[in-house]
Amino acid sequence: MVAPDGVALVTGASRGLGAFIARRLAADGWAVAVNDLPGVEQAHRVRDEIRAQGGVVEVFAADVTDEASVTDLVARVVDRLGPVDVLVPNATGPQPFVEVEDLTWQTHLDQLIFFVKSPTLLLQAVLPGMKAKKGGRIIQIGSDMFERAVPGTSAYTAAKGAQLGLTRTWARELGPLGITVNLVAPGWIPVERHAGVATEHLRDYLAEVPLGRMGVPEDVAATVSFLASDAAGFLNGERITVNGGHTID
Repeated sequence: MVAPDGVALVTGASRGLGAFIARRLAADGWAVAVNDLPGVEQAHRVRDEIRAQGGVVEVFAADVTDEASVTDLVARVVDRLGPVDVLVPNATGPQPFVEVEDLTWQTHLDQLIFFVKSPTLLLQAVLPGMKAKKGGRIIQIGSDMFERAVPGTSAYTAAKGAQLGLTRTWARELGPLGITVNLVAPGWIPVERHAGVATEHLRDYLAEVPLGRMGVPEDVAATVSFLASDAAGFLNGERITVNGGHTID
């Protein structure tokens, strides 16, 4: 069971940006592997929504911060759908504000696990299939926080900077194999986990966005869709910021 365009694996795809990315790639014709932790029922809802629209999709539960789980995850995806052509490492964890005097090495590790360790494990697992097919797409989900440098976010910001460094280095290393590596850097795109954010915070942020509106998950999904398409075949090592111009110098 393989869609004509190939197979896309989206991690952390049961809700938030990941769910929108999964739906968009399925609509584009990719067979989508929807990943999230075991027991996350929302993943099955995303699957059902995609199937209702005629898409090809399967749910694959796995902890993408664990090496053995990632190896098993990709093996199951290959067995059910085929080799992965598009990898979107989107899974993330809690992103607490931590003042510098309270910062610990574990605070840093909590972010690096998701934005350095997990993408590395996933890339290594899908790489043999991409090499065999002489091509593929790695589309990282970063953040514009690297420019915003918001106080209390040093661990998250540092990890996102490391993720950008990986993207650029992998793009050079894997480009000769026909594999492109790019990064989508959203601004503040409100999703489920932002439900409790105070109205004044939204208002203050919006006042700094030149386009005069908040971003929506579809904006990010559309950018991922483009990077996965043939039209983006000559883009490599790029960082595309999706924030309405919020961080223009």
